[in-house]
Amino acid sequence: MKFLRYGAAGTEKPGIVDAEGRIRDLSGHVADLSGAALAPDALAKLGAIDLSLLPVVDGNPRLGPCVAGTGKFICIGLNYSDHAAETGATVPPEPIIFMKASSAIVGPNDDVLIPRGSEKTDWEVELAVVIGKTAKYVSEADALDYVAGYCVTNDVSERAFQTERSGQWTKGKSCDTFGPMGPWLVTKDEVPDPQNLGMWLKVNGQTMQDGSSKTMVYGVAFLVSYLSQFMSLHPGDVISTGTPPGVGMGLKPPRYLKPG
Repeated sequence: MKFLRYGAAGTEKPGIVDAEGRIRDLSGHVADLSGAALAPDALAKLGAIDLSLLPVVDGNPRLGPCVAGTGKFICIGLNYSDHAAETGATVPPEPIIFMKASSAIVGPNDDVLIPRGSEKTDWEVELAVVIGKTAKYVSEADALDYVAGYCVTNDVSERAFQTERSGQWTKGKSCDTFGPMGPWLVTKDEVPDPQNLGMWLKVNGQTMQDGSSKTMVYGVAFLVSYLSQFMSLHPGDVISTGTPPGVGMGLKPPRYLKPG
């Protein structure tokens, strides 16, 4: 199943994509795609509704972030061996964890704003994991039971803010609009193997990233379990799992985003 949220920013409604690719309105059955509504069994009940009875959403509405109420936006750095190599970094012995401010989250097609003083705004396509029920001290074997589904994120990054100024990475990752998310929350039953997904990103029509989650160093189940040893993961929390090669800072010469 593919769930989404549509409408103006701040007033999005929940929806689902039918077999013909049309958006169907779910607002008569659930207030939003957040909290308890993200539990795997709750999503399964929504998916069991006869979609032909749901209103069709006409036109081409704005798509919002596919999840509401995200409390934690957790990111994993240098989690692809080939991406680490292109940046000249060493794969870490444990996952690099950093936080991206939830205020950075926007819809998948919303404008990305170049922040004031930016010199090196970069792109990073990533597979994101959406938590469906509270996870604390879970085993790797049980970790996927706590996952609602998956979505695409773009971990937009300002490299000068991130690496050339003192302090932690978070300030180079959290600028407004630096967290496009969606278009869909794809339920985990649609993704039998999250470690076998193609990932790509284009800039102005040119393919810059073309990789696979196969080269992820720390897989989804490991990451959910690992993070749950240090913090409770709650419904709506998002884990962005790292990017394959092809980012702007890895090019020779480096290339970054510009207005327009």
